[in-house]
Amino acid sequence: MHRAASINRIVGVYNADGTLRGELAYLAGKLRGTAHCGLCDITHSTVRRRPEWDACAATLPAPFDTYHRDDQPAAARPLTDGSLPAVLAETDVGFMLLLGPDDLDACEASPERLIAAVHAAVTRLDLRWGG
Repeated sequence: MHRAASINRIVGVYNADGTLRGELAYLAGKLRGTAHCGLCDITHSTVRRRPEWDACAATLPAPFDTYHRDDQPAAARPLTDGSLPAVLAETDVGFMLLLGPDDLDACEASPERLIAAVHAAVTRLDLRWGG
C-alpha cells in the first residue's frame, strides 16, 4: 500500500543572492531587464514584502519559508541547481520540486495564483499536508 509523503513546509527559493551586494545586483539587473525572478514578483513589491502575499501564504496548511539562492537549505540545492526560482515541498522523505521558473512566471505576480499552483502540484504529486 502506497503512503503519500507528508509535507512539513513549503520552501521558496529566489533567483537572487541574499547579501546586500546580491540584492543590489538583482535590483540593478531588474531595472536593466537582465535579471528576473517570478517568485520575487509574487512576494515583493518594488521595495518591500507584499502584505497580500503574507495573507495568501497564511492560508496554506504548512508554513511557506523563503530563501535566496545562496542561503537555501543544502538538501534543496540538487533540485534547484540551475533552475531558479523554485518552490519545493519539504516532506518526511526529503525535498520535492513543486514549481519551477516557468510555473512561477505563469502565476503572473499573483499570490492567489501561486497558492492555487502549490495546491495543484501537491495533488499532482500525490502528497499530503502534515499535521
